[in-house]
Amino acid sequence: MADLNEAVVLGWIRRSSVGLSRVELTQTTGLSPQAISNICQRLLDEGMIMEAGKTTSGFGKPRTLLTLDPAGCYAVGVHLDPTVVIIVLLDFVGTVVARASLTTAAADPPEELVATIGRLVDGLIEEAGIDRARVLAIGIASPGPIDPVSGTVLDPPLLTNWHNVPLRDRLKAATGLPALLDKDVIAAAVAERWAGEALQSRNFAFIYLGAGIGAGLVVDDVVVRGNSANAGDIGEFEVAGPDGVGTTFLGEMANPEPILSQAVRAGVFPSAPHKDDPLAVDEHFTELCRRADAGDAPASAILDQAAVRIGRAVSSIANLLDLDTVVFGGTTWSRVADRYLPTMAGIIRAGSITRDVHPIRVVGTGLGEDVGAIGAACLVLDTLASTQPGKTLQTF
Repeated sequence: MADLNEAVVLGWIRRSSVGLSRVELTQTTGLSPQAISNICQRLLDEGMIMEAGKTTSGFGKPRTLLTLDPAGCYAVGVHLDPTVVIIVLLDFVGTVVARASLTTAAADPPEELVATIGRLVDGLIEEAGIDRARVLAIGIASPGPIDPVSGTVLDPPLLTNWHNVPLRDRLKAATGLPALLDKDVIAAAVAERWAGEALQSRNFAFIYLGAGIGAGLVVDDVVVRGNSANAGDIGEFEVAGPDGVGTTFLGEMANPEPILSQAVRAGVFPSAPHKDDPLAVDEHFTELCRRADAGDAPASAILDQAAVRIGRAVSSIANLLDLDTVVFGGTTWSRVADRYLPTMAGIIRAGSITRDVHPIRVVGTGLGEDVGAIGAACLVLDTLASTQPGKTLQTF
């Protein structure tokens, strides 16, 4: 119970932009003044929080504000994607202290990639010059489906050799650090709660655009994981087909590989790479975006159609869950953000059934392509600082 109460206190301090006093913590947590005093003293002694000046409120003596100490602890985040692996080292307030990345070859043996990741993790900790004992654990964000109980990546699309890979335990063995595994879209949503656009939102969606499309959902401040922690696949939402003819799945309109197939039919490219070569698909998609930005009409039309289909699908999600914020991001987001965001934001806001009750913020992530890796590290930090620890605490 003491650990849970500490997590609640840390969680409330984290969510405040300026820090909270002991009196405010008593009011917000419901814990007794004596319990708050004892918890705060322990956290100060452990270097997890620090005093950050005084504040006055009405009569009485000034109150001491408490904030998280950035050096209180650290976490490593690893994002496994069909085209890239991104690794970050985060401090306790969610700031990236060190970063590394490498391209992912779909046919590479998983054990070789895990060994490389292990060396990079060791290098980042050494580069940052921090006490390794302050590194809590490694969080891993992977495409689904996953088995978070056994820490296994089951059969992710576009990663040819990744079948039933016990990634959590292998990375734990490679680094000597505890580890946990979660789905990439869920990790990205956690990143936005910690250090992104949804810090103050209790009901939001993170829409991930990469080799596939997915949604990380937070409802009433609780991350939605589903029965097996594989919630978030929206690629099979039914949407209007190309040029509005018939119907198809959202993934067929939103994912890079089928978009390139449309580009071939439109004469933009003579041919497209096979879906089992995600690096080549990614390179061709980059070229398609470049041509659209340069004014190529067929390329522009294909991407504009994708934005409309995504906007309509996300509008339905926003209405279903009564969201106040939608955040877009992912490994391909930077290439389409300027084109997609105005269209999708207009569709989502216009389609909102609650637009006369509350607005909906529709924004792009401020965390860049690192959002999945940052989220993986935040999964670790969330085990220490959550306002609802009973719903989020995991065991390493």
